Amino acid sequence: MENFNISSEHLQQLEDEAIFIMREIAAQFERPVLLFSGGKDSIVLVHLARKAFWHAKIPFPLMHIDTGHNFDETIKFRDDLVKEIGAELIVCYVQDSIDEGKAVEETGVNASRNKLQTVTLLDGIESHKVDAAIGGGRRDEEKARAKERFFSHRDDFGQWDPKNQRPELWNIFNGRKNMGEHFRVFPISKWTELDVWQYIMRENIKLPNLYFTHKRKVFERDGVWLAHAPFMELKPTEKVMEMDVRCRTIGDITCTGVTLSTANSLDEIVAEIASSRITERGGRADDKRSEAAMEDRKKEGYF
Repeated sequence: MENFNISSEHLQQLEDEAIFIMREIAAQFERPVLLFSGGKDSIVLVHLARKAFWHAKIPFPLMHIDTGHNFDETIKFRDDLVKEIGAELIVCYVQDSIDEGKAVEETGVNASRNKLQTVTLLDGIESHKVDAAIGGGRRDEEKARAKERFFSHRDDFGQWDPKNQRPELWNIFNGRKNMGEHFRVFPISKWTELDVWQYIMRENIKLPNLYFTHKRKVFERDGVWLAHAPFMELKPTEKVMEMDVRCRTIGDITCTGVTLSTANSLDEIVAEIASSRITERGGRADDKRSEAAMEDRKKEGYF
């Protein structure tokens, strides 16, 4: 019971801070959006936003950057959630960026649309005049994430300079910006993956069934298990097989690694995460392209 009380107090502190930041966003910015991927972190953000402004509706829309290579379960969950809570949904399509010649489709066995999301995101921010984009980035995900502030400034090209971030003392957040600039805001920046799962369990938050063990056709590439989809090109040595897997993180199918697992309940998932020695993004194929893959993408305007 003592350990539970410590955990409960810790989660309450994280929730209070995140709700405070949500309200700061609404107070300081005119056209914020909540970046929604259908993954657990963005689902937790929606839950926190609903708590922050209850009984009113969330005072900003959800924005989804749709690669066209999503899990079907993600899209269904997104649409069901938006309908349930009465939120506004903005969908920006990577395919439109490709059709307009702003992004070039990758080819070959390692082709992915994940990096192309940056172009679509920046266009969406500009066309909708977004001044703050709320994201679910956490400092434990990847070393580049740890350099972020809660209020992370972006220049008028949408780019991030890790050496030019503002100090944040005593929960005082500076949202001042020049014309054309915007902020990325990360209310759950201090949370860990385990915190997120314990909070989901405490709050009984609904999730896509992708997070629970299910049978899926998969193949192994460079030590990572990937879900198979018709648009993915296989190497001659790669074989598709059906296995019991679940997702720890959800994104574009082409780079979202799945975990061999038997965890089929929140209790089992929490126990699995607590004992894991592999990071959440250890199965993300896009992070393995180079040592500084995430930081390079963030400097260009990525999430």
